[in-house]
Amino acid sequence: MSEVLSPFDPIRIGSLQVPGRIFKTATAETSADADGFVTEHLLRFYERMARGGTPLIITGNLFAGPLGKSSRNMTGIDADDKVEGLRELTDRVHAHGSLICCQVTHCGRQVVPKAMGFEPVSASAVWEPTMGTMPREMTTSEIAVVVEEFAAAAARAAAAGFDGFQIHGGHGYLVSQFLTPHTNRRDDEYGGSFENRTRLLVEIIQTVRGAVGPDFPILLKLNGADALPGRAGLETEELVRVARLAQETGIDAIEITVGHYESGFRMVAGSFKGFYGDFLKYGSGRDMTRLRRAVLRALHPIFDRLSGWLWPPREGFNLEYARQFKQALDIPVICVGGFQTLEGIQAALGDGGVDAVSCGRQIIADPYFVRHLRDGVEGPRCDFCNRCLARGGAQALDCFNPPIRRAKEEMLRAQA
Repeated sequence: MSEVLSPFDPIRIGSLQVPGRIFKTATAETSADADGFVTEHLLRFYERMARGGTPLIITGNLFAGPLGKSSRNMTGIDADDKVEGLRELTDRVHAHGSLICCQVTHCGRQVVPKAMGFEPVSASAVWEPTMGTMPREMTTSEIAVVVEEFAAAAARAAAAGFDGFQIHGGHGYLVSQFLTPHTNRRDDEYGGSFENRTRLLVEIIQTVRGAVGPDFPILLKLNGADALPGRAGLETEELVRVARLAQETGIDAIEITVGHYESGFRMVAGSFKGFYGDFLKYGSGRDMTRLRRAVLRALHPIFDRLSGWLWPPREGFNLEYARQFKQALDIPVICVGGFQTLEGIQAALGDGGVDAVSCGRQIIADPYFVRHLRDGVEGPRCDFCNRCLARGGAQALDCFNPPIRRAKEEMLRAQA
């Protein structure tokens, strides 16, 4: 009989002993200054989660180079002068007994050029419909620059005191764009065959490992499915094959998610109450073309209802994928996807389903979520309206559902 895991049991990721199995997943904070430096607001955002007993915090995506940025006020790890602020972040988290891992990504084609002021790049020049972006195909010399940017970022992460480094290989960001045939139509050594499409990921893992040494934990975030019906997306079987290759190359743990931007909102399944109105008024929808804004303005209540019907909230909505990775890998498998109850988390860990779970929106609503679960206390409960995400890229990350936010603020004042 297999051992029944508790969410509060320790877990080892490479050389790192993590004191629990509920992690904070990466969520874009939009809380750095205009140049990507750590701010006091960002420090408080994560310090609260550490005070709340979160065993491992994975930061929102950090950019390692200028073309990797996906939004304004994105935190950077692209230069040595960022290390001091990042060191303050890790010190504050460690002071409360939590561990912290930084996630680094490159947005590739998933960016609004008007907002960022640069020409997007990708594996191939394939139109991105949700952002309205036509990227330019990267040259091999530009690919080499990206690989070195990841390695330099990893070295800075170690110098700043992070406990691990996560490569974002999912959600249709650049690494995912190279993995997926729909977005990778190259005919050189980075396109076509499985070996070629995985070459960028392998090179990043190898150079990151070379930069941080054999004992520094490296994690990978990867789709369980691309969810691109009618297009040449990757299904779970081939993504498991990618994960095996990543394990062989030196990854210490893998976090399973789902989808590209053009998959719709499968990666953030929810109710979407007020989502598109907030996206248009407060979020990065303000940077979209006049035509797209006009369509949203006219139809946003319909889009709210349609999205809630297509992608309703469900606890553990990526478990069906994550369990297949668990069966195929020797490294820990982490599952993200709507976790918010002790019963749901224990069920995910039961029968060897996955090794750990990660939460985003619930910990935004209640940064003391893990402590509350441990103590049997009811804290603010996210209803997955996704308005926190609707304002991403334009406003600092927080809960924007009025009654839930009031409950959160009252809780924070009471426990200050």
